Amino acid sequence: MGPVRLLEVDRNLWLVVADAPLDQYGEETINRKLSDLDWVSRAAVAHEAVVESFIDQRAVLPMKLFTIFTSDDRALDQVRGDRRRVDAMVKRVANHVEWGVRVTLDLARRSASPRPGAKAKARRSVRAEAAAGASYLSQKKAQRDAAVELAEHARETVAALYDRLAARSTLAKRRMASELPAQSGPMLLDGAFLVQRSRVTAFRALIAREARRLGRLGYQVTMSGPWPPYTFVKD
Repeated sequence: MGPVRLLEVDRNLWLVVADAPLDQYGEETINRKLSDLDWVSRAAVAHEAVVESFIDQRAVLPMKLFTIFTSDDRALDQVRGDRRRVDAMVKRVANHVEWGVRVTLDLARRSASPRPGAKAKARRSVRAEAAAGASYLSQKKAQRDAAVELAEHARETVAALYDRLAARSTLAKRRMASELPAQSGPMLLDGAFLVQRSRVTAFRALIAREARRLGRLGYQVTMSGPWPPYTFVKD
C-alpha cells in the first residue's frame, strides 16, 4: 500500500485512504487470496492499525476490509452520496469508544465454590444415598440435574451482568456465545459496549468490581479496549 493520506469531504469530514496496487489488490486477486488466512490476517492487522491510530478523533467510522475505489473522486462521490447515513453514524458514535467484555465459566473452580446451602445438601444427599444404596442411574440423574441447575444459574448471572453494563453504556450488543471458542471454559458472554469517553473511568471500575465478585464464584471476566466503534457502525 501507499502512504496513508487524507481526502477532505468537507471541513467536518475526512476520508483516510492509501493507494492499493491493482496487481495485489484487484478484485480477481483478492477473491483468489481470500482462502489464504495468513494473507488476509496481515491485511486485517494493517487495516486495523490505521483505523485505531485515529481513535482519539471526535468520531471514526471504520470501513470494511478491502473497501477499494478506482479513484479518489469515486471514493468522495460514494461518501457524499451516502452522507445522510454517514452523518447518522457519526452522531451515534461521536465522543464514544467501544469496550469488549467476555465471561467464561471455569467448571473446576465453579464446582469448588458452591452456592450457600449446597454443601449441606451434598452431605444430606451422600448420607441418603449411602443409606439407600443409590444406583448408578440415580447418580447420573443427579449429575444431569446439577448440570442443568448450573447452566441456568450461569445464564442468570451473565444476563444480570450484561444488563448492569448496558445501563452504563450508550449502546450494547451481545454476540451468541456459542459462536466463539473458549480455552478456559464455556463462553457465556461476548459483549460490546459503546461508552462515552467521559464515563470510561466509571465503566472500567464497574467491570473491575464485577470481575472480582464473579471471580470468587468461578467466572472469569476479561475486558478489552478501548477500540474504535467497530460493532456500532453496522446498520
